[in-house]
Amino acid sequence: MPIDIAHITKEILLQYQDEDEPKRPWIVGFSGGKDSTMLLQLVWITVSRLPAEMRNREIYVVCNNTLVENPKILKYTEEVLQDIEKASVSQGMPIYVVRTIPKLEESFWVNLIGKGYPAPNNAFRWCTERLKINPTTAFIKDKISEIGEAIILLGTRKDESSSRAKSIQKHQVKGERLRKHILPNAFVFAPIEDVLTNEVWAYLNQVPSPWGSDNKQLQALYRNANSGDCPIVIDDTTPSCGNSRFGCWVCTVVKKDKSMEALIENGEDWMEPLMDIRDILVTYRNEPDWRESRRRNGSTGEGILGPYTPAKRAYILKLLLEAQKEINAGGHDYQLINYQELVAIQVTWYRDSIFKYSVSDIYNEIFGTDFQSGDFNDHLIFEKEVLKESCANNPEHFGLINELLELQSSKTILMNNKGLHNDLERRLEQFVKKEEEK
Repeated sequence: MPIDIAHITKEILLQYQDEDEPKRPWIVGFSGGKDSTMLLQLVWITVSRLPAEMRNREIYVVCNNTLVENPKILKYTEEVLQDIEKASVSQGMPIYVVRTIPKLEESFWVNLIGKGYPAPNNAFRWCTERLKINPTTAFIKDKISEIGEAIILLGTRKDESSSRAKSIQKHQVKGERLRKHILPNAFVFAPIEDVLTNEVWAYLNQVPSPWGSDNKQLQALYRNANSGDCPIVIDDTTPSCGNSRFGCWVCTVVKKDKSMEALIENGEDWMEPLMDIRDILVTYRNEPDWRESRRRNGSTGEGILGPYTPAKRAYILKLLLEAQKEINAGGHDYQLINYQELVAIQVTWYRDSIFKYSVSDIYNEIFGTDFQSGDFNDHLIFEKEVLKESCANNPEHFGLINELLELQSSKTILMNNKGLHNDLERRLEQFVKKEEEK
């Protein structure tokens, strides 16, 4: 049975117009891939047909950046997000782009290079929760706290895989558009779950993007990477990207990153240093010479492998910075690790009593700079511990101040302070309101 766009559109319209005030906000999971693009196009086009005064439900397009995304895909996705922001304003759409990122202490490199966490595998997949689930969940919970409930729109499809089909079927409620999500007071709406893959591409080829992006460019990315998009992850039932999906370039859950290999074979040979680092992480993950004999929690014993040794942590950082230098020397402008992460790594090394290796020394060696050790030492991280002690009698105050600091930090990591003042003001207003209600 061919795709029935009219039926899908009608379902989206009915759900959008459902409910009295206050309307539950819609949170659209957007990865920039084919499925989430089709979903957002259908939502956008449907809502745009309503008179301006009836577009009274806020729609948040949430895109998570793990900070270790495939640079080629990240660049494309960011360009699309900028197109969405501009078109939303010009067309008077209640659509707002939200970029989520991991907390500094939960980023991939702070954990792997700083704390010495071994590269993730299926048995110890520590990355998914920290890099994907937590950032998106935090935003969803924030919206729920404002309104009381929220509806999450996902581009999941039964045709993606048998496991995805089983998961959708398991949580479906017959005759209902919405199904309960694992988060309290959150509901899932998956309007394209019955659409087949070839129908997704047929739709994207026939219907122009309402925000002005070129769907042919998206199709070229898939063709060159022989890939599938990595879906937005909001719970631990979502399978790892891995295999041939677009995802983190450092993904070590699988033996080979087929999408990155395909991109290199199709002319993106500047990505070879990235693949080399990923392969090294896979090869030496469980090598005893790379690991300490004591875990971070202090446990020891026969066969126990702890974090990477200080020497190997420093070695991985050197490889990463050398790769960044080589890639950007070739005319690209990609940041594989940001300044805040370098600071956090140095602080973590100090906490682990690693004084033999210095982030500034390694950085200076690679880039020929003259940074001093203090340039990678952020006292704010230590001051948070003092702050926590000071707020011992009012832990909610510590939570608020820490949250505001993290909000500021996240804006700084993205090198974009747009909206920071409004975000801080809104969070303070929420806190005061809760205090008054007590």
